[in-house]
Amino acid sequence: MDDILTVKNLNKSFGKNKVLKDVSFNVQPGKVVGLVGPNGAGKTTIMKAVLGLFDFQGGSILINGKGVSITKHQALSEVGALIEYPGIYPFLTGMQHLELFADDTSTDKADIQNVIDELNIGSYINRKAKAYSLGMKQKLGIALALLNNPKFVILDEPMNGLDPKATKELRNLILDLAKKGTTFLISSHILSELEKLVDEIVVIDNGKIIKQTSMEDLSDSNGNYLVLTTTNDTKAREILSAEGVTLEKSDKLKIKKTSDDQLAGLIQLMSSHNINIVDVQHEQNDLETSLLDLLDNDQVKE
Repeated sequence: MDDILTVKNLNKSFGKNKVLKDVSFNVQPGKVVGLVGPNGAGKTTIMKAVLGLFDFQGGSILINGKGVSITKHQALSEVGALIEYPGIYPFLTGMQHLELFADDTSTDKADIQNVIDELNIGSYINRKAKAYSLGMKQKLGIALALLNNPKFVILDEPMNGLDPKATKELRNLILDLAKKGTTFLISSHILSELEKLVDEIVVIDNGKIIKQTSMEDLSDSNGNYLVLTTTNDTKAREILSAEGVTLEKSDKLKIKKTSDDQLAGLIQLMSSHNINIVDVQHEQNDLETSLLDLLDNDQVKE
């Protein structure tokens, strides 16, 4: 299956400051991909480049096989986006915004009403936007991004300003649209929400991609642990250390899981020293912990 987005060896500088360094990643159709990294890492810059909002100094961007640049926007006809803060006109109502941005050739009143219902914004859609709260403006911005039934949607910090109820509604909407084939590229600093959404993550640090992986592979490679309780934890810790087993920094006996038969070996080892394992818990790093580990490892390499 061809990628809906291919970014290859992208470079971007602002003056002498190089903000993107040979950035390469891809997004497959129907996937929800998270773009994550520290503040200032280059997430929004990548999204703006993908939308043809500024030129770049090297590399290429393809959407459905068509090139995108500051002068080439044809491929963006089926792309919806919300970047940074939504561009809201204070003296227009929400409905007037939707009517203004609707694609006359393909979007009818039923489509407009559908996006109003999906985002639950009907109670204030006819008010002027100057009276909107931050969360209301954010939901209107998301509605504009989804309005013309785009096949590819780019959302920069979409949960910004949303309360827990609205956040859950947005999550469910994104997952529902993804099941129907819509592709998403999403950045968010709310990693606990992002990990409920994404199929894959692209990690960027200091302007370069350090990893692209599925959430499943990230968990398998960077976050499965066995936590043991024994009849003598102090002695068990000494035995494990003597056997070369690496223990995580914890007051528990926490060991990174390396294989399915690892536990059987640990039981046998403890039994040979007259220690019984009385409880085993399986722990998994969340996205935030996994991301911090990746960033720490990247800084060590540098």
